[in-house]
Amino acid sequence: MLSVNSYFDDKVKSIGFQGESLPATVGVISAGEYAFDTSKHETMSIISGKLSVQLPNTSEWVDYTAGQSFEVEANTVFHVKSEGDTAYLCTYA
Repeated sequence: MLSVNSYFDDKVKSIGFQGESLPATVGVISAGEYAFDTSKHETMSIISGKLSVQLPNTSEWVDYTAGQSFEVEANTVFHVKSEGDTAYLCTYA
């Protein structure tokens, strides 16, 4: 079953589904800066575009582009900035 989610006044949208081995979402982040809470360990892979990411307990912003991914531990907050539409795939463990 698919679930559709919308965040930050429709500037971030995702479709949730059951992947081959883990629950997942695929979505698009529009231009802007956002903070996301995690409840599970997440692996976010960039499909298209560029996302600047500030992981928990760091002050550094790191850029990720298509084909790159990063991980975020459960029960934390991470920040992202996008200059345009960025597509992603996120799996949850």
